[in-house]
Amino acid sequence: MKKILLSMMALAAITATAQQTTVIDTTKVESLDEVLVRSVRVKADSPITHSNLTKAQIAQRNLGQDIATQLNFLPSVVTTSDAGAGIGYTGFRVRGTGNQGINVTINGIPYNDAESATTFFVNLQDFSSSVESLQLQRGVGSSTNGPGAFGASLNILTDAISKEAYGEISNSFGSFATRRHNVKFSTGLLNDHIEISGRLSQIKSDGYIDRASSDLKSYFLQAAYTDDNTLIKLINFAGSEVTYQSWFGIDAETLAEDRTFNPAGQFTDDNGVTRFHDNQVDNYKQDHYQLHWNQRYDNNWSTQLSLNYTYGRGFFEEYKEDEDLAFYSIAPVVIGDETVETSDIIRRRWLDNDFYVANATVNYKDTSLDFVGGLYGSVYDGDHFGEVIWARFASDSELGDDYYFGTGTKKEFSAFAKANYRFNSKWSGYLDLQQRFISYTTDGINSDIAEFIVDEDYSFFNPKAGLSYKVNDNNQLYASFARANREPNRTDFENGAPRPERLNDWELGWRHNTDKVSLNVNGYYMGYRDQLVLTGALDDVGAPIRANSGESFRAGIEIDAAIAITDQITVQPNVAISTNKNKDFFFERDGVLTNLGNTDISYSPNLVAGNTISYKPAQNFRISLLSKYVGEQYLGNIDSETSKLDSYFTNDLNVTYELKDIPVFKSIVFNALVNNIFDVEYVSNGYFFTFDDDFSVPNEITTIEGAGFYPQAGINFLVGATMKF
Repeated sequence: MKKILLSMMALAAITATAQQTTVIDTTKVESLDEVLVRSVRVKADSPITHSNLTKAQIAQRNLGQDIATQLNFLPSVVTTSDAGAGIGYTGFRVRGTGNQGINVTINGIPYNDAESATTFFVNLQDFSSSVESLQLQRGVGSSTNGPGAFGASLNILTDAISKEAYGEISNSFGSFATRRHNVKFSTGLLNDHIEISGRLSQIKSDGYIDRASSDLKSYFLQAAYTDDNTLIKLINFAGSEVTYQSWFGIDAETLAEDRTFNPAGQFTDDNGVTRFHDNQVDNYKQDHYQLHWNQRYDNNWSTQLSLNYTYGRGFFEEYKEDEDLAFYSIAPVVIGDETVETSDIIRRRWLDNDFYVANATVNYKDTSLDFVGGLYGSVYDGDHFGEVIWARFASDSELGDDYYFGTGTKKEFSAFAKANYRFNSKWSGYLDLQQRFISYTTDGINSDIAEFIVDEDYSFFNPKAGLSYKVNDNNQLYASFARANREPNRTDFENGAPRPERLNDWELGWRHNTDKVSLNVNGYYMGYRDQLVLTGALDDVGAPIRANSGESFRAGIEIDAAIAITDQITVQPNVAISTNKNKDFFFERDGVLTNLGNTDISYSPNLVAGNTISYKPAQNFRISLLSKYVGEQYLGNIDSETSKLDSYFTNDLNVTYELKDIPVFKSIVFNALVNNIFDVEYVSNGYFFTFDDDFSVPNEITTIEGAGFYPQAGINFLVGATMKF
């Protein structure tokens, strides 16, 4: 295994991934579909570090696993799955920055939850089946809408208009009783102007972890009008997810003895038997409505107007033993001479929120200048409340009574102007200026039954600039600087008095392209002030807890490549080597505040590498070996051995075959994906916590450390077929 890794890394040091280095023909007239993401994407020759995935590339491994899993083999990306198999709650990190620091947009509309700043891909069920392309920008990247990018930004473009009518039926099955079914259709262009298309999907899985089941349903509908200069799209996509909770993790002893054990929902019945609550689930629905109007006035000028409404609502349910009735505003129960003040209960904690967005941009483009300016506004209004739906001793409570209720309102307005200017055949420059204004207020009682009042306003100026130099037809050099400021999220306020964080990002790169080899080499230095780093601890709903770390930095080099060894064999390696440090990090251990010096930032491995070897013996047949190495990392910021997560190296096998020229169907595409083919036992994520014990030894305080882990599945498979007609 080590020989395989070393050879992969050596190859990565001289090459870079075709799927991330696609050269865009700048003479091609940009389609109006592409204009949907023009304001948040960058071009292939931009001084911004980025990777692209096309619809065809996504389709090769699209068998029900979500978007985060699809990103796994891009540079500097680490993915994880609570249920252990890429379905249900998943997440990804880029350069050590997790979901809360990655800005995600869909057709230019922010997808991050406004209060938590997190992206929940579990609410985008089977969304890969409706994606035309996506771009992952590493670092600050270009200005985008919504929460500022603090490690990366991911912008997704949904299905383009199809000129021809089509229909598709797709089914896949696999390990852990996983099955995915969907149907897609398009009317093609009716009267050369109107198209209606859609998708209906269902995904179910029992999960690798015990009871970590997923029941996911979704749809995607699009109505579009187009002519030579106008594109109007009305898009509605929605989904519902019911997933059994698997965010608790397990300790090291359980990991060694019973790695699939899930403590969620565990309780002891009246007979002393350990049982698990059947409905210990997360149940959430989310509806998205988007309207996009793109107008091209001539060869130079175009505009775009986008409106969005998102409605989210749902709960997670918990069985809790021996709870204090007073906590839930339930009076004690008197039975004879006994007063009962505690009870087993089942509770639901709810979210109910509305999110409104208006976004307008104008674009001017000629042979030298490409300018985009825009205005963005959004309003988020969310309710947080809890109810007890059952109690062994219910007393005077009524079904539907709220035991807490609070609100959160977030308003944002931003303006940006960005321009690419070609000075001559060699030099081009990039300038991007953004101003963000944010207002965040809360009221009422939070889930800890404590008054939770926040009233904060922020104003952030985020400048970005870069230069590109075309050495010759095959080589380009670039350099860029970007600043990002980012506000704290709701959980940050609940856990202290957080300060906004600031990032200065310096990037320097070289791109090399020939007929046989494409190569990207990028170096970066990201300097932070008050970075909100993950402490490793989780709150009582599994959300990560963050804290300001003062001064910190991330620095590294990323190399990705594509080599056409023969007409049938391509190799696509990437490697990211980095150092990620908190400067002069203070920690209170055993009751004494100590300067630990420079410590590793949590969840930030120093080495991440990937590779894809593809063999295409025929035009309609491809077999690929996909490899991923993630170095060891700490789950906290104090370099504790207890918090260390071991490195891992996994390999997947992907096969696609298209059968053409058959009756009834245009073609049938067969896909197979065998994950972790060498059956490696590994852990991709975990948590770390400390607490002070001042009882064991009189007059002494001892700091106790602990950790939890999220094991991933061993060898598992997915197979599917898509019938096209």
